[in-house]
Amino acid sequence: MSSPSSPLVPVTATTRCPCLSGETYGECCGPLHAGQGSAPTAERLMRSRYAAFAVGAAGYLLTTWHPSTRPDSLELDAEMKWVRLDILRTVRGGPLDTDGVVEFVAHYRLDGQRGQQHESSRFLKIDRRWFYLDSLG
Repeated sequence: MSSPSSPLVPVTATTRCPCLSGETYGECCGPLHAGQGSAPTAERLMRSRYAAFAVGAAGYLLTTWHPSTRPDSLELDAEMKWVRLDILRTVRGGPLDTDGVVEFVAHYRLDGQRGQQHESSRFLKIDRRWFYLDSLG
């Protein structure tokens, strides 16, 4: 999978990663978005999926979505600007687990207004790859 052609947030390999890991995009989520490896934990997948929303990588979001709940297509709102991700807690989801939950708050701006999405997401690991399954709410 290639990098997004028209990112919602302009990123290069040397800019700070949108997932706020403290690393550059080229060291963090960029390689995952480009299909170079997979996330080792549920939290890492959550961070890379958040960054995919921020940069407009809809293909990566679909690829990392569990087949049983994945939509046929995904269109991202170019007007929505994702600005911060706060991971509140993780339950399981480590390298040796097969399932996990990541609770997060994703902050965004839309039409001049600030908003947030608070969610607990479920993840499953199949054949050593993590997938987003669904939201617990």
